[in-house]
Amino acid sequence: MSAVRPDPAPSKLAYRMQRWWLTPIVRATIRVGVPAFVLAFSAGFYLSDPKTIEAISLEVMEIRRSVEERPEFMVHAMRLDGASEELSDDVAEVMGVDFPVSSFDLDLQELVVAVAGLDAVAEVNMTIRPGGILEVALSEREAALVWQSMDALEALDRDGHRVGPMKARQNRMDLPLIVGAGADQAAAEALELIRTARPIAEKVGGLVRVGERRWDVVVIDGPRILLPENDAVGALNRVLAAHSARELLDRDLVHIDMRNPQRPTLRLTQSAQDRVVAQRTMLLEQLQENIGAGDG
Repeated sequence: MSAVRPDPAPSKLAYRMQRWWLTPIVRATIRVGVPAFVLAFSAGFYLSDPKTIEAISLEVMEIRRSVEERPEFMVHAMRLDGASEELSDDVAEVMGVDFPVSSFDLDLQELVVAVAGLDAVAEVNMTIRPGGILEVALSEREAALVWQSMDALEALDRDGHRVGPMKARQNRMDLPLIVGAGADQAAAEALELIRTARPIAEKVGGLVRVGERRWDVVVIDGPRILLPENDAVGALNRVLAAHSARELLDRDLVHIDMRNPQRPTLRLTQSAQDRVVAQRTMLLEQLQENIGAGDG
């Protein structure tokens, strides 16, 4: 008699367990979720100790510092191009960088903002070159005018931007002088008037801003030229033409008023007025004598 072979079919419970195991979400949970949970729980338990956290932080900082201080990341010196000696000292002061320093510790954008804030700096670019050189390329503002305000003497560029303070006018006698409140805001017009006055450059002592709206030209040992608010260059050209024809600026005048283009006026000095009165008196007396002689 042959033995009875067992039924190979799984039981209902085994069948359901197999079907449950074949479900993707269950397989993913068992294979990935459970190990991940165990690792996260273990790590959380390990990191809950403050001493462990401190040790890890110190280790990370040490690794980071060892990388940042590698020779290829160190900046050893600065090369400054386009700046005068005085400006170079100001740039070094505002940057405040002590070399050598890691390139990771240099905030180039912040340094650019600091240097660009100097009055004498027009543009600035910074680059770290191979070999650990911080290259700073500057475009320095060029002084074009000396501005005498109410309480300071300053050098301005052609756009009226402040270049820097001045101790004395004698330090830059090569630059024209402008005086008065708001004169810096009209620097471009002032330079145009100065170019127009080149034929009498040796006579021009400076320009005075009046009411922050118009200019007076100060002539050395000569009359003051009062220019209009509009077309000041045209008015000055007319005065120069009169001077070329009749030496107007060499006469005994206090001022030449061009504020009304339709009616220029001249004001004589007191001595000139006295001479005119004396001449008129003399002419009147001569006329009376002639009339008296004719009657006789």
